[in-house]
Amino acid sequence: MSKTRRMTRRSAMQLAAATTLPLVHIRTAGAAGKLSISLWDHWVPGGTEAMRRQVADWAAKNKVEVNADYTSQGPKLVMNAAAEAQAKAGHDFVPLLQWDSIAYSDHLEPVDDVIDYLVGKYGTYDPVVEYLAKSDGSWKVVPGTDPTANLTCCARISMLKQYAGIDITELYPAHPTAPDHAKSWTYDTFLKAAETCHKAGFPFGMGLGSTGDSVNNTGAIFSAYGADLVNAQGEITTNSDKVRQVMEYGQQLVKYLPPDTVSYDDASNNRALISGRSALIYNPPSAWAVAKRDAPDVAKDCWTFPCPAGPVDRSIPYNYVFYGIWKFAKNKSAAKDLLRHLMEREQIEVRAIASEGFNLPPQLSMSDFKIWEEVEPPKGTVYNYPIRPWHGSKPSLVGYPAPPDIAVQMYNRAIIPTMWAKLRSGQTVKQATDWATHEIEGFIRN
Repeated sequence: MSKTRRMTRRSAMQLAAATTLPLVHIRTAGAAGKLSISLWDHWVPGGTEAMRRQVADWAAKNKVEVNADYTSQGPKLVMNAAAEAQAKAGHDFVPLLQWDSIAYSDHLEPVDDVIDYLVGKYGTYDPVVEYLAKSDGSWKVVPGTDPTANLTCCARISMLKQYAGIDITELYPAHPTAPDHAKSWTYDTFLKAAETCHKAGFPFGMGLGSTGDSVNNTGAIFSAYGADLVNAQGEITTNSDKVRQVMEYGQQLVKYLPPDTVSYDDASNNRALISGRSALIYNPPSAWAVAKRDAPDVAKDCWTFPCPAGPVDRSIPYNYVFYGIWKFAKNKSAAKDLLRHLMEREQIEVRAIASEGFNLPPQLSMSDFKIWEEVEPPKGTVYNYPIRPWHGSKPSLVGYPAPPDIAVQMYNRAIIPTMWAKLRSGQTVKQATDWATHEIEGFIRN
């Protein structure tokens, strides 16, 4: 194993930072307190309205004047956070996507008291959440819901049945099952299904591009094989047997992916499913929801269910959002109280209903909301979208458990999908693995 030298937190910050002017707010006087917050503008109709009502109700009850800005674009959220951290001015709390919770940890107010309260009521968070949310032994952000989502399987019921002989609604029905009920849904089964659907002209819509969906899709498979590129100690492990095993699997799978798989962006798989050109994708229910609006016959034939099991586990790729209170915030106590309120079960369930089940709670103990049973068509289509106890699944994050300042580089530079893209182009397992080793060594040195 090659020993690496870790990047500094400052270097990771520089990679993510962008510069824009901080937002300016004009407030009126008269309230018992003032609070300025930034939130995500939900793409599902009704999602933002539910959050607005909850914030307004809390503000009226606590006599706090709240100024809330809603932003729909992830890149804009990233740029706004960078600008506020640099200027040390702006909102009291902001949404932070994935790795930004670590990048800005030195600028954030500890929220251990909020976390202790939520854990006391609803149980512990998954280790991946803690990995992103804690720095220097302290919780720096509050795990959120809008837009926390996983990228699990969404397939055409009829196509899997006709071309692969798999009745996915029987494997993952819309009710509790025995823990081993779907044990046959493995990556070996997945490979055979990918081959037969490809031959039928409906390849699985999985990308080997450089954007988030491709990173998450392939990263979940590496995780299911236990194939870490860098271990928790910061040592490069690209030459391990597990990495070699998943690369040999990739040599077979990439042959059955779409012709444009290497150029996939985050909308490519959605388009493939909605247009009827793909039998299966990894995605939140957003593609299904758009099909419900634009291609109802496709939506009625969709079913969401867990990713296959690999030799080590059944890994589900997640995208997380967190809320961070700046150290320069002017009303930290109100910010903590509002976040505590928004992350209670009652409020989270209302927002999950408003988003048609798209929002996922950050604690798995809340995976029993009725909304996932009720959403249609077809009835039960997203019942298995949240991780449930009998699934035998776990959240996964590309790069975990490597030290975060190394993992974020592997994620941002799309190391894993590029390794498989090289296999697709005809390179050997050794050539692709040697490239990854060289890349990781290079960006760690810089």
